[in-house]
Formats: sequence, C-alpha cells, structure tokens
Amino acid sequence: MAKMNMLQAINNALDLAMAKDDSVVCFGEDVGHFGGVFRATSKLQEKYGKARCFNTPLTEQGIAGFANGMAAQGMKPVAEIQFADYIFPAFDQIVNETAKFRYRSGNEFNVGGIVFRSPYGGGIAGGHYHSQSPEAYFAHTPGLKVVIPRDPYQAKGLLLASIASPDPVIFFEPKKLYRASTGEVPEEYYEIELGKAEVTQQGKDITVLAWGAQMEIVQKAVEMAEKDGISCEVIDLRSILPWDADTVAASVKKTGRLLINHEAPLTGGFAGEIAATIQKMCFLHLESPIERVCGMDTPYPLALEKEYVADHLKTYEAIKRSINF
Repeated sequence: MAKMNMLQAINNALDLAMAKDDSVVCFGEDVGHFGGVFRATSKLQEKYGKARCFNTPLTEQGIAGFANGMAAQGMKPVAEIQFADYIFPAFDQIVNETAKFRYRSGNEFNVGGIVFRSPYGGGIAGGHYHSQSPEAYFAHTPGLKVVIPRDPYQAKGLLLASIASPDPVIFFEPKKLYRASTGEVPEEYYEIELGKAEVTQQGKDITVLAWGAQMEIVQKAVEMAEKDGISCEVIDLRSILPWDADTVAASVKKTGRLLINHEAPLTGGFAGEIAATIQKMCFLHLESPIERVCGMDTPYPLALEKEYVADHLKTYEAIKRSINF
C-alpha cells in the first residue's frame, strides 16, 4: 500500500472516480489548474480536461444550484465549497432543493449523484470564518447523508462510497488533518460503507465516541485514562446522517457509560441527538449521565483557539467524572 496524507488520499479517490465514470465532474472555486486552495484537486484538470474539472465564480449558492442542475441531468457532480463556513449561502439550495428533489417528484427524478466536499473545523488558526463545524445543521435535513472521515484510509474509501451513493452526500473533511494525518492507503478502488460506525478500540468501562479530527484528540485522552486503569471503548461515528445508533448502543450496554466529543458548540450540537437516543435505548444499562465534551457556545475565537477546543484534557476529566459518578 502507498503512504498518503489525507489530501493525497482524497485526490486519489477523485482521480479513480473520474477514471471509472465519465459522468463524474469536479468544480468549485479555484479547483481547476490551481488544484484548490488546499490542492485536493491538483492535476485533475490536466488529466481530464476543463470540461470535467473547472473553476466556478465565487458564489456558493451558484455552485450548489449548478450541481443540482447537473445531477438532475444524470451527471455526478463533486462540488467543492472552499471552506465549510462558506456553505451557508448555499444552504437554501442544499436543504430545499438537493435534499427534497427525489421526494417532491415521487421518485420520478432526483439529484442523488451529488457530493458536496468541504474542509471543516479548527486547528489552523483560521478564526471564526474558517474554523466552524456545521454538521448538525445538515443532520436536521431528511434526504441528505453527512460523512466525516478521520484519516487518509477512511477519507478515500468513504469519498468513493459517497460518489457512488444514490443519495446526496455532504462530505466534510477535517482540514487540520489534511497534511498532518498520514497512513497506508490501498492504491486501488475501494469503498467503505456509509452509515456504519467503527469500533476502533475495545474496552469495558466507558464508551468514548467522536468523529473527524476529534478522534485523534479522544485517543490521547483514552491513553491517559488507561494509565489510571480505565478501559475505554472507542468509536468513530464516521457518518452523522444516517448515524449508527445500533453499534453505539451495543457498546454502551457493555460499558454502561458514554462520552461524546465533538468540535462544534455544545448547544444544538449532534451530541445532543446521540445522547437522547442512547438514553432511550440503554436507559437501564447506564451507570452515569452521558457526558458531552464539545466546543463552547461562542463564535470560534482566533486568539483563544486552544481554550475553545474540546481537547484531550477536557475529555480525560469527563472520563474520570463519568467513572467516579
């Protein structure tokens, strides 16, 4: 297997998808010859031509609307929103058109071939306009899938599965890990099932759940807890919509405790949905209240980024709090 960082794995996935299917096209702001602001689409225009990898005007609503139109005609557009913070001008197109196209036609027509790629999250000193984690906004929208990988291997397999999916997918990429996360990645085509969580570490005392860049953070906290004799089961949710409640519930029934960590603010964050569901499914198995370790209910701060983030120390303290309840 080849050694790749996350950007290389994403680029490789796009390359394979475009080679496999002529209807796959990539577009967005600066994605053409420039290769995107992070270079995720590097060399694709040179290889597949300007008709299949091209720049768009600086209009996110236009990018999403254009993707809807292309998908309605049978294409498979992979549209890049340069930063997840910029996806909000496209919110109307994605929520009111992309997500509802199939439903409003009675399955006569759809835009299921769409994938919206977008880097999300903090860790690059980007401030409040380049650091947000908006996954919970879209989790409230039936008709979409929302997917977030944690490493290069996951990024490639999940992106290829998203492009092949018959449903519209929003694919949030943790930009903090673009070049920091490296690993062995098969060079051939492969898919990872959407909507399925992965138990990355077995344990018996507490279930620790996260996704994306936060997986690296919770792993540090788990290693600290294990020095105290606390056995943690770790789960990467991977898909926010749909999310794998059965895998999480099976783990919590074994451990009796659950901690959910995400980068987005606490209030209205997706951890609340998970907590409510697991509380109902596992009520008689819970040994302590479900813990949520999340971002703060403030705009993402530039100068105080380290204080804002749901880091390994906050997670470690929450693990101990749950065990000692």
